[in-house]
Amino acid sequence: MTAIAMLINGERVQATGGATFERRNPLDGSVATTAPAASVADAKAAADAAAKAFPAWSALGPNARRALLLKAAHALEARTADFAVAMAAETGASGMWAGFNVHLAAGLLQEAAALTTQIAGEVIPSDVPGSLAMGVRQAAGVVLGIAPWNAPVILGVRAIATPLACGNTVILKGSELCPATHGLIIEALQEAGLPAGVVNFVTNAPADAGAVVEAIVAHPAVRRINFTGSTKVGRIIAQTCAKYLKPVVLELGGKAPLLVLDDADIDAAVAGTVFGAFANSGQICMSTERIIVDNAVADEFVTKLGARAKALPLGDPRKGPVVLGSVVDMATVRRCNALIDDALAKGAKLVCGGKSDSTLMQATVLDHVTAEMDIYREESFGPVKPVVRVNGVEEAIACANDNEFGLSSAVFSRDVAKAWNVAARIESGICHVNGPTVHDEGQMPFGGVKSSGYGRFGGMAGVREFTELRWITVQTTPRHYPF
Repeated sequence: MTAIAMLINGERVQATGGATFERRNPLDGSVATTAPAASVADAKAAADAAAKAFPAWSALGPNARRALLLKAAHALEARTADFAVAMAAETGASGMWAGFNVHLAAGLLQEAAALTTQIAGEVIPSDVPGSLAMGVRQAAGVVLGIAPWNAPVILGVRAIATPLACGNTVILKGSELCPATHGLIIEALQEAGLPAGVVNFVTNAPADAGAVVEAIVAHPAVRRINFTGSTKVGRIIAQTCAKYLKPVVLELGGKAPLLVLDDADIDAAVAGTVFGAFANSGQICMSTERIIVDNAVADEFVTKLGARAKALPLGDPRKGPVVLGSVVDMATVRRCNALIDDALAKGAKLVCGGKSDSTLMQATVLDHVTAEMDIYREESFGPVKPVVRVNGVEEAIACANDNEFGLSSAVFSRDVAKAWNVAARIESGICHVNGPTVHDEGQMPFGGVKSSGYGRFGGMAGVREFTELRWITVQTTPRHYPF
């Protein structure tokens, strides 16, 4: 068991009154972490600390901020083994997934460090003689980042790295499902030497999440919010931010389609599908959730996919290397079991895997899925994946767009020009040609459309989200007025 603390104004603190909550391991129910259960007063204290630290941090030179973020990247990567232990205990994640998280998260900090000198404006031609008009980007203020459990290091770092690079101070609200994992991010940042109050960390009991979040959003110094998580909770966050007129970046649920066209390299498509569908047991916002295959190649594709999926190592990640560890909870198991039952009852064929009675779930592939089946539309967020057979490109595109979500997508075809034109017609924020739906890089504009949210993380898109664009003029010659 790990007992952790929050961080407010550079001090490790417990919640008011010593209130705590427990996070239990999904496999055996043992207590993984005891964490502070923040009150509204604690939330306000974190916002106050960030507000106090903002003037000095935003005035700090870009290369000084860059140096601290680079130190944080190294400190984070040095804790890879600690992250692996924490993620296995709290969410059942495999060591492979933990290592991938830390490596990419360190890259996000390095990318943020590179952005500190890129926060530039522009000179805009003015119709007023002698007026020097500029669009200037400045730090917005305090940023609240709300990160989920499923890719906890990547998404925890993403919530705060670019805001810090832009000169904002931040509050990270840790997930109730992985407070120790998110706490390790904060420890790395502190080790790097960030000044007190620049980064603050709050944890809360599940029942208190709404009150804690609203208290921070309502604080006058908080100027930006970002949230990664479910569409259901994202709608609540959006409503809360609208109440206080606070801009928010939302990266929400997905039902990513992967299209295998009739001229695809089947082996490449299978490899991309296996990775995109079953990395972290399918518990990724970008996970391949709909495998849309042209009938001309479907038999070969499904046979090879089933063989690869069936061979994926499954087990308790605390006991050795696996690809499929535990899913996060029994609710995931029940949801996936219900999707399997519904699909089989309506005519789908089980290729491999099947229902589970524990959080160790096999890779499961269902063939001949149709629009009448729940899994056609509902996000499984687990290792249960549907294959939908179509005839031709037009049916494939129509199927890809027949969903409320629009985060990631992929198209496999040997004809790259054709695949590019298909990608242009898919309603998603991200599309990869001949690559998996699961892919992220710190410099890329990451985000979705439709019910997958709005706004973009990453690179210059992230800079635009976490700065204020101001119009400032200097009158360099005498100005004529009409009266």
